[in-house]
Amino acid sequence: MATKRFALVVAILPSIAFTQTHSGSHNTTPSVYAGEETRLIKSLSEQDLEEIARGGGWGLARAAELNGIPGPTHLLELADQIGLTEEQRHEIEVIRAQMQTDAILAGERFIEMEQALDLAFQQGAPTAETLERLVMEAGAARAALRLVHLNAHLLTLTLLTDAQVSQYSVVRGCSGDPCSTVSDGHDPEMWRTHNECN
Repeated sequence: MATKRFALVVAILPSIAFTQTHSGSHNTTPSVYAGEETRLIKSLSEQDLEEIARGGGWGLARAAELNGIPGPTHLLELADQIGLTEEQRHEIEVIRAQMQTDAILAGERFIEMEQALDLAFQQGAPTAETLERLVMEAGAARAALRLVHLNAHLLTLTLLTDAQVSQYSVVRGCSGDPCSTVSDGHDPEMWRTHNECN
C-alpha cells in the first residue's frame, strides 16, 4: 500500500513542477509567516504574549461562551443589563479574581513550554524523542490554561438564573430574542415571566 502511494506521489510531482514553472518564472509568493521570524517566540505574537501574561481569555473559553455559558469577566461588564444582584456580583468577582490568578500562573507555564520548543528548533533539528516531549508538554500546558478559563464559566453558571443566562446570550449577540422561543425543558409561562416577555 505504501509503495502504491509513493508511486502516485512520484507520478504527480512532474505535473506539479510543470504547473509551477510553465510560465517561465518561479513562484515568488512570500510565506504567510513572513516577518514572524523576528518574534521572541515564533508561535506567539506580542499581543498573544501580553494577553496571556495578564491572564486574559485568549479565546480559550469559546466552547463555553458560544454555547451560552457566561464567563465572569463579561458578566461583570454587563452586570446592570443582566440584572445581577450585589451578592451575585461579589461571588462572580471572587471567581474572576481566582481565574486571573490561576490563568497568569498557567500562562507562564505555557509560555515557558512554547519557548522551550522554539529554542529546540533555534539550536538545530531536535531528535524525534525531544520533539515529542516538548510538543506534549506545550500541549499539556495549553490545556491547563484552557481549563482555567472554561472552569470559571462553569462556576459562574451555578450563580445565575435561567433568565440571566438567556439575557446574557442576547446581550452578547450569541442568541436571538428569548421571548420568541421557549428553551427545551422549561414551562412556557415561567419562561416568559423570567424573561419579562409581554
